[in-house]
Amino acid sequence: MSITQLGLRYAAFAVLATLANLAAQRLVLALGGQVLPGISAGLLLAGAIAVGTGAGLVLKYLLDKRWIFADPETGLKAHGRKFTLYTAMGLVTTAIFWGCETAAWAIWRSDLAREAGAVIGLSIGYVVKYRLDRRFVFRTAPGIG
Repeated sequence: MSITQLGLRYAAFAVLATLANLAAQRLVLALGGQVLPGISAGLLLAGAIAVGTGAGLVLKYLLDKRWIFADPETGLKAHGRKFTLYTAMGLVTTAIFWGCETAAWAIWRSDLAREAGAVIGLSIGYVVKYRLDRRFVFRTAPGIG
């Protein structure tokens, strides 16, 4: 796969994971007050960010494993080990994402600003994440280093 193809595929998967993340957040924000009446806006936002992050993480792992790194390993043990490493690599990049999203919300207090901050944070984070995953998670996978 060429570097252009890899970059386009990775970007498309990042967009899909971002959309899954934001959709999950919207769902939590829309239903959270109904399911848990009286919950504070800050706690509801934190829950929405956590649920969205989880949805995006699982989708991105599955897409990356198969279509970016062509990782042939199967089985619960291999998936468990790799998903754990994949998640660990994502801790740093998640901090970038959460920081941008939360800062945008804290400054402008609007859903549009929050989502724009999330997109900016996720974009920066995905560039860093690819490099970490290539080096530490999918070391034996073919592709471009």
